[in-house]
Amino acid sequence: MTIKSLDQLLSEGVSGRRVLVRADLNVPFVKGSDPAQIADDGRIRAVLPTIVALREAGARVVVMSHLGRPKGAPDPAFTLQPVADRLGELLGADRTSGSSPEGSSAIAFATDTVGESAQAAVAGLADGQVALLENLRFNAGETSKDAAERGAFADQLAAFGDAYVDDAFGAVHRKHASVYDVPARLPHYAGGLVLREVEVLRTLTGDPARPYVVVLGGSKVSDKLAVIEALLPKVDRLLIGGGMCFTFLKAQGHEVGASLLQDEMVGTCRELLERADGKILLPSDVVVADKFAADAATRTVSATEIPAGWLGLDIGPASVAEFADALSGAKTVFWNGPMGVFELAPFAAGTRGVAEAITKVDGLTVVGGGDSAAAVRALGIDESGFGHISTGGGASLEFLEGKDLPGIEALEQ
Repeated sequence: MTIKSLDQLLSEGVSGRRVLVRADLNVPFVKGSDPAQIADDGRIRAVLPTIVALREAGARVVVMSHLGRPKGAPDPAFTLQPVADRLGELLGADRTSGSSPEGSSAIAFATDTVGESAQAAVAGLADGQVALLENLRFNAGETSKDAAERGAFADQLAAFGDAYVDDAFGAVHRKHASVYDVPARLPHYAGGLVLREVEVLRTLTGDPARPYVVVLGGSKVSDKLAVIEALLPKVDRLLIGGGMCFTFLKAQGHEVGASLLQDEMVGTCRELLERADGKILLPSDVVVADKFAADAATRTVSATEIPAGWLGLDIGPASVAEFADALSGAKTVFWNGPMGVFELAPFAAGTRGVAEAITKVDGLTVVGGGDSAAAVRALGIDESGFGHISTGGGASLEFLEGKDLPGIEALEQ
């Protein structure tokens, strides 16, 4: 089935109409910062084109999002207020509480989801103005598995809009009220971000140009097992780094010192290596440390000779060169997960080297969201060197696994 686009909604006319926009503003914060400081505003920037297009067309824009995992009740640690401030800066407006006066360009920030503050913020919007509701997960109905409870919350949210736009690809794999139930209650459309994500990922799951190389990192094999099993028959090479590589190395019979290890996954990794028929490439050397810290003593060792008590925190330079060589002739690349603990300077070279190698690929290159996208920005790598940077790590992986995504299903109905 087809999905209606934001362009179609704009062509129908939105001036004076209230448009609910489901955004993914689940941004990371600098640990320990007070007041809270956003570490990476990439997800806010990603939805700006949709908000700006609606605002310039005269819509009354009501933005909603989650942040973190509060337990269905207000929690100051997860307020969207800092996000409202940053969104206001990016839109060239200042945040205000409650309603916005007519003619003002200010963003109205509601201090609740569907209560008095939200009602006032939405009612006070003039044409071309924007409101942001407080964290959706402050209401238990957002994530409830009970359809009636979820539906009741969706009814309240839908009352704020005349149309619905989903531009939160990072949440489309969740069967939540704002993602799955609200679009059933309003004319619904996909923002450009969601449409681009679906287009790119359908290319990866369809008939991608070859050679097709996938780079996987991150900490746990269990988190990536389903996507490995789904992709292994389809790819030409599968490069594995990050903490998950040590479980594979253990499956080959090597000792991994104090490195991250999932003992319960060793047998599974052994089976995957046997089935891969040489497609899987593991690091040949790693950077090890005597402790998990930026000031740790470090050394580069063979991946088959990790000293007892030392822990691997990055792939080594020889591995970077081998991975770059495997990527050099690729026509399609999908990358999800850093090669090491890139947040600490001594262990960032592996991720940087692989990312830079991907930017040199002559073909479609896709960064699978999450930590990979954060690493690109944190390491100062030019984002224009990648064909597409996804905003939804988990959603991207589930799409590639072949799972049905509730948010996409809702837009198709």
